[in-house]
Amino acid sequence: MFCYNGFQWLFFFYMYCFLGWCFESAYVSLKSRKLINRGFMRGPFLPLYGSGAIMMLVVSMPFRDNVVLTYIAGVIGATALEYVTGVVMEALFKVRYWDYSRKPFNFQGHICLSSSIAWGFFTILMTRVIHAPIERMVLSIPGRVLSWATVLLTIYIVADFTLSFKAALDLRDILVKIERAKEELERMRRRLDVIAAFNNEEKEWKRQEREERRELWLNEITDALEQRFAAIKETVLSVPTAYGESVKEEIAELRGRFSEYLERQKNETRLLDFYKRDMIRNNPTMGSREYKEAFEELKKIADDKKRKDKGKK
Repeated sequence: MFCYNGFQWLFFFYMYCFLGWCFESAYVSLKSRKLINRGFMRGPFLPLYGSGAIMMLVVSMPFRDNVVLTYIAGVIGATALEYVTGVVMEALFKVRYWDYSRKPFNFQGHICLSSSIAWGFFTILMTRVIHAPIERMVLSIPGRVLSWATVLLTIYIVADFTLSFKAALDLRDILVKIERAKEELERMRRRLDVIAAFNNEEKEWKRQEREERRELWLNEITDALEQRFAAIKETVLSVPTAYGESVKEEIAELRGRFSEYLERQKNETRLLDFYKRDMIRNNPTMGSREYKEAFEELKKIADDKKRKDKGKK
């Protein structure tokens, strides 16, 4: 048992990636009441399930005649794999694709007791029930056919994974840019409020206090800045001496920086193409601890884009 060549091991990996995708997509689709292509990749493959299945086969080899030791090996191996994968993905992409933080007996939100217990039972199910018919099917495929099928699948999956990896890195960069943009625009907004206050426009201070009671979306900050620039322009046109020359120069500089931001925003919105939007939509549990507000902003942008696309049809 489990004496396979390299092509067979690889084909098993792809099979379980696919079966894992079927299970996960069906579960999330039923839970969300809409079809969802679950996973990191765009194609019907979930590498975590494939890796988990191969790991279960390997760790259970020395204990295949002992169900208790098979269970323990599955718990330890699968939990270690889930933890390492979660930590590495969050470190790379600044995003979590699953989070157990709200579950009891969790560790850093990457693993939890209930999940580990389930992995042990799944290892027994996997090695003693699920794998047997799949093994018979794969071993019945002629060697040459299996080799070519594995090579073609490898080319497709590597290409898909490469594009998905790049998309995930792009999402990370967009999160960082959104966070920096909000900080920069907030500084502009507060500075304009100070300039308005010096002109005895007390209503600006009152509005600022109301707005600071809650976290503003990026587009709300942008709208607030547009209103402030418009109000200052109206004041300058009606009372040319309302502001000194140095203040006017500062306002012009702020306006120039704001215009540059709007131009950058157009380019960055184009970066959020269908591949990245689908990655967000297909992972409802996806989130970011480090860039929580920026990620919520990104989800809102993706949802708005989806509604606009539907409206065009």
